[in-house]
Amino acid sequence: MSSGILKEQFSRRGVLRAGVASAAVAGVGGLASACSSGSSSSSDSKVLNVLVFTDQASANKLSTAAAPFEAAHPGMKVKFTGITGTDWNDFFSKLLTQIAAGNAPDIVSVATEGLQLFAAKGLAEPLDDYVKRDASELKSYFADVHPALIEAMMYQGHLYELPTDFNAGNMFYSTSLLESAGVGRPADDWTKDDFYDIATKIARKGGSAVPYNWVVRLWGSWTSWMYANGGNLLTEGKWDGGDWLWNTFYPNDPAASGRKGGWRWGDPTANSAPVVESLDYMIQLQKEGLSAKPDVGGGATLQGLFASNKIGMSVGGGFWAGGLHNAGMKTGSFDVQYFPKWRTQRHLFGAGGYGILKSSKNKDLAWEFVKSLVSAKNLDVLMPGNTTTFPRKSMMTAERYSTTGPKNWHVFYDTLTKFPETAPIPAPPYYQAMAIALNKRTTEAMSSGKAKAALDGLQSDLETAMKTG
Repeated sequence: MSSGILKEQFSRRGVLRAGVASAAVAGVGGLASACSSGSSSSSDSKVLNVLVFTDQASANKLSTAAAPFEAAHPGMKVKFTGITGTDWNDFFSKLLTQIAAGNAPDIVSVATEGLQLFAAKGLAEPLDDYVKRDASELKSYFADVHPALIEAMMYQGHLYELPTDFNAGNMFYSTSLLESAGVGRPADDWTKDDFYDIATKIARKGGSAVPYNWVVRLWGSWTSWMYANGGNLLTEGKWDGGDWLWNTFYPNDPAASGRKGGWRWGDPTANSAPVVESLDYMIQLQKEGLSAKPDVGGGATLQGLFASNKIGMSVGGGFWAGGLHNAGMKTGSFDVQYFPKWRTQRHLFGAGGYGILKSSKNKDLAWEFVKSLVSAKNLDVLMPGNTTTFPRKSMMTAERYSTTGPKNWHVFYDTLTKFPETAPIPAPPYYQAMAIALNKRTTEAMSSGKAKAALDGLQSDLETAMKTG
């Protein structure tokens, strides 16, 4: 829930091992003062430094997106620097270390997981004034982007990023494994019971395939079941503010009704009944042989297993389309459906964009470049090959997905419109500590078979992180 090209698209929403992330949390306290002291983002005012979550070879390919900007601003150069990592926590840790060392970039790719962290620590520049000034120029962009994605990029009433991609937690499935079990495509309104029935039928066929598989992380893990069951790890609320944005760009859009100034994550609710019930369900599936024991981290392992027809169903986002295609799966060998209904059919999502750091001495030019990145042409450069879901609905076409599949590609964007209660993953300023605790307690629950005890521990972990983070 990311942004930009990633070295491993299937690890894009996982969480990092405790050691690295803990270092980032421990070191972030002094960063705001370091950045606000006026440290330069570059020794050369004619260079815009952009930090992206990818390898350097992929970062170099992004220069195509900078060409129009450089042509319009003679003498200015855009330098893309890639940082690799296990997942977003790893990226954030390395970025924060770089900032603390006085080598802050002008622009950085930041996903949902880190947006409130950077905003709360005073590292990110609000975009409100820029957007108000260039409202007429941006109207076509906002008209093409679902308001849920915009709200996810807000914090305490301010907008910090223009979304460049997102991924909702849908359900991918192997068409051949379902067919061999005598099952067709699930209905749009399929339920948890329908899912269980399909998983059972796949299991009865025998063989080496596991009916369902998942990984331990926040995005698209057992947390997708938690959302469908009406639960969350934190109390949900909204920050006041943002009326100027909604009134300007979404005045008559029903999907903007009730939108405010960003998600406000309140007191922990990790051991509430819906959350416990959701994790208990994962334990049940594992005990019955309908799900494998999950690994901690990203989904790279799941990609290989799915492509080898070893998994019947798994949570995935739009980035699975290009990823499975690149792994050798032919069009028609996999498809996608909305996540099944439990008490609700609510989905979770993560989004990504490019933020401007307060320490940048080129903020105005950085804004011009960030603004240019959300054109359809540049979004194609940033995320080629259906390795994410575009925020602009007009870019979601049958022609685009004809080369990769899945057949029901419309599910990716329609998740936002069909299920208006769909929301971003909980990602407060202390997200990293929360992710570490979630990993630990989920693993504990799956090993012990005791969801309530593990989630009581998670509740305590989050209460502490909220106070100290």
